Amino acid sequence: MHCKVLALAGLLSAALFSQHAAAQGLFWGNSYEARQLQYAAYGGQAGYAPGAQYGAYGSQPQYGYYAQPDPSYDEQYRPQATPIPRQLVSFDTRYAPGTIVISTEERRLYYVTSRGEAIQYAVGVGRPGFEWSGTKSVSLKREWPDWRPPAEMIRRRPDLPRYMPGGPENPLGARAMYLGGTLYRIHGSNEPETIGQAVSSGCIRMTNEDVIDLYNRVKLGTKVVVLR
Repeated sequence: MHCKVLALAGLLSAALFSQHAAAQGLFWGNSYEARQLQYAAYGGQAGYAPGAQYGAYGSQPQYGYYAQPDPSYDEQYRPQATPIPRQLVSFDTRYAPGTIVISTEERRLYYVTSRGEAIQYAVGVGRPGFEWSGTKSVSLKREWPDWRPPAEMIRRRPDLPRYMPGGPENPLGARAMYLGGTLYRIHGSNEPETIGQAVSSGCIRMTNEDVIDLYNRVKLGTKVVVLR
């Protein structure tokens, strides 16, 4: 008798939870867009605000907090139209294999595969007034990165969100490689039509297909040379 009572209580609890979950739409099978609406709905509740959960910044102040990427994003993602396909080209023999060279003027990124040879990718670069040059290195790599616009960008664009989780709608796209000592990244994009243009605030944009290809080749510490 006692066992039957416990079993009945368990079934009743499960039914109540399922009813609540269905009412709230809390099923992991929901689409990315549906989950974003849920996050927004919960944003006003105690403990759900991104700032309260994560703090103003994570362990690396210039980059902010990073949540674990959802592995289903790669499965859900639909390939972008690639305006300018990557290709293997002859290249300056001064650069060692494994080096990234970015030509702002050409709006091209080169990943050196061997002396005198590189993979050429089309990129978006900094708009007038936001161009830069120098030698940096890759200090951090992230898949489907979160985005926290830096304070300087917020001052220019107060309409921007203070935090956006990683995913197909995030402007950093599918992958990001962070350049140490700067706020700049080589990253994907949710606006593939901007590739080959000068539109960013200094970051280097790629199509998601190209940034995934580059990300899989690049190691931490990779040298990055940015030319005007």
